[in-house]
Amino acid sequence: MISDKVDSQTDEWSDWLLHRRHADDLEYAQRVREAVNRIRDRVVEGARLCSGMILADIGAGDGLIAFDAIDRIGPSLRVIFTDISVPLLHHAESLAVERGVREQCTFLQCSADHLAEIPDASVDVVTTRAVLAYVSDKTAALREFYRVLKPGGRISIAEPIFRDNAYETIELKRFIEAQPPESRNRFLPLLHKWKASLFPDTPDLMAKNPLTNFSERDLFRYVAAAGFTEIRLEFHIEILPCITTSWDVFVGSSPHPWAPSLETILTSQFTVDERQDFEQAMRPVVEQNQSTSTERNAYVTAIKPHSRSKLDVIN
Repeated sequence: MISDKVDSQTDEWSDWLLHRRHADDLEYAQRVREAVNRIRDRVVEGARLCSGMILADIGAGDGLIAFDAIDRIGPSLRVIFTDISVPLLHHAESLAVERGVREQCTFLQCSADHLAEIPDASVDVVTTRAVLAYVSDKTAALREFYRVLKPGGRISIAEPIFRDNAYETIELKRFIEAQPPESRNRFLPLLHKWKASLFPDTPDLMAKNPLTNFSERDLFRYVAAAGFTEIRLEFHIEILPCITTSWDVFVGSSPHPWAPSLETILTSQFTVDERQDFEQAMRPVVEQNQSTSTERNAYVTAIKPHSRSKLDVIN
């Protein structure tokens, strides 16, 4: 049982995952779940789990990966749920009880880059989904994954790549600033104000933000530097119609835990006239399903070798 020392009601991680991600809309939540299930499936399949294994699901959240792994492998699989969020660990533990699998599960509060309670060489597989993107020291986290894995163990991870979102926001700002004030489009500054609340809008801010200061190639390098071998990376870009046509859901949801909802942005940063102008321009686009979303995800699998080469030790 995890500690109750920290408030178990809510924090930024649980609030987003259980509420803000889908604006508490059940229909939209189901659509989001279907989308993330496709990512989950790739991670679990890449894990190559077998009976009797121990899985460490890092940043387990609501158990997306962990519970699917248990469903596939059965009662012989042991799963370690880790998360920095106590409320999410409590939530996942309650789900484990409901599913009748609590005895297979261990719940640990810790960050991805400090898995101190997991012994060296004690797990067969490490998985993540959208975890390293929020970790400042990604190489430290990957070294921890390497440490806790048994020789021959593997990682299977999926991480969103947000760097292009920052580049787009930076370029939008530059474009607006390059236009003479008298000829500027009235909507573009409002669009920038919204986007800049979600992603950095200067190169300096982009470089300091864990979400945007790495690419899929950087991720590959970090995995290699940690000592893993047989590294395979797939980078997927999908441009799809937005999965909501509800204005209320559009303004009430947010794309990641560090992002406020559009409703919060409109209330706190826009004047009344600006809010009206923004809604007049954007609402028809949303409700008529004319908008698209671009998803960029990197999938990585790799192996901890049975012994490290001399070159690895030197590096």
